[in-house]
Amino acid sequence: MNKPAPALRNAYRHFLPITTRWMDNDVYGHVNNVVYYSYFDTVVNEYLIRAGVLDVEHGETIGLVVETQCNYFSPLVFPEPVEAGLRVARLGGSSVRYEVGLFRAGEAQPAAQGHFVHVYVDRATRKPITLPDALRAALLPLVVALAE
Repeated sequence: MNKPAPALRNAYRHFLPITTRWMDNDVYGHVNNVVYYSYFDTVVNEYLIRAGVLDVEHGETIGLVVETQCNYFSPLVFPEPVEAGLRVARLGGSSVRYEVGLFRAGEAQPAAQGHFVHVYVDRATRKPITLPDALRAALLPLVVALAE
């Protein structure tokens, strides 16, 4: 399997500083791989909440993860700060492909990059719905054109 080339910092549209925690490190002395996915969740949901398009307690629409993937290029460690870059690679009818790069403070190349595909569903029925207009409008500034 070929590892993709890392996307540089300027390929992302939104950034969130994340403070690593002591508990993020594993016995090998670096941030454990499962924690990277927590950082992915954090930058996506922070953006949506601040944009006013995600109400985690009462919203009628929620996003369910149907696919996720991460490539690791270099280890992150506690107590270094992380900057999570976010972009949207695909904005579909009921789904979104969020792409995330995790960067050491100020570095151009990510320590890791990956993606989540969320399918948006009705909270009660769990059936896919068309992306609400407000959600689509909030995501448009994050959309990037990717080479095929």
